Parts: sequence; structure tokens; C-alpha cells
Amino acid sequence: MAVILIEPFPMDFIFIDELRVDAKIGIYARELCVTQPLELCLRIGLPEGAGADDDISRTIDYAAVVARIRSELGERRFKLLETLGEFVLTLLLDEFGASTARISIAKLGILPGVRRIGLEMERSR
Repeated sequence: MAVILIEPFPMDFIFIDELRVDAKIGIYARELCVTQPLELCLRIGLPEGAGADDDISRTIDYAAVVARIRSELGERRFKLLETLGEFVLTLLLDEFGASTARISIAKLGILPGVRRIGLEMERSR
């Protein structure tokens, strides 16, 4: 029996690190009346052919991604980081055409002696 090795598909990513946004998030009473600073790190898989030429329409405009995330998170309320993460990942996949997307979300300084609390998620289409 012959073993067939499949080469991994090469993947190019845009990264956005330490994106600070204020969001309405949480389930505790102290979280319901104020926005909280979040730190997001994103890895966004580029569509095939994104680097074939200098046409911005063939790739993902990172400035548009940042503006859209800030706008959406400024208007919406989430109870859980997991729900917020699913929302952002779906936005990247469905509206920006990402082939894959990874997010790290951290709440900053919400517990004594803990600098960051958060999660990481990844989705593909």
C-alpha cells in the first residue's frame, strides 16, 4: 500500500495585532453599565491570488477591517467573549472573503493580579 503525502496548501495572512477597542461586553452587573477595553489580535487568510498584482480589490483591506470592527463593537452588546469572537470571525469570512480567520480577544485588567483574560478561536470556510 502506497502512502500519499498531501502537501499543505500555502496560506498567506494579514495580521492585525493589539487592536484596542471599547466594547459593551459581560454578564456581571459591573460590566453592564460601562464599556470595557478589549485587545484583539487577528490573523486573516488571504483569498487566492491576492498578491498577483497591486489591485486592492483582490485582497483584504486591513483599514476597512479595523474600521468595521470598531464600528460594530461600538454599537453591539455581547454577554460572552465567545459570542463576540464568533461575530468577528463570521464578519471576516463572509463579508471580507477571508479563507480562514483566527482571533485572540483579551479583557484587560478585570481581575486583581491578572493582566489579561481571553480566548482564541479559529474558523475556515
